[in-house]
Amino acid sequence: MRALIDMNDTQVEALDTLAKRVRRSRAALIREAIDDYLNRHHREQIEDGFGLWSKRKVDGLAYQEKVRGEW
Repeated sequence: MRALIDMNDTQVEALDTLAKRVRRSRAALIREAIDDYLNRHHREQIEDGFGLWSKRKVDGLAYQEKVRGEW
């Protein structure tokens, strides 16, 4: 799939310089940057889940068993 993005001249020049230095296409560098961005934000979402029960007075397992008992 293709996507149209707007970049300023400074970004294009910096990207072209990097592409020449690492001998990769501009498109390849943009795809890599998108993958990196998505991976970092996915990890943040996972890390946000750790410790959710730390401030609760109820034990997580006890709560789970209580809720499942209601089924």
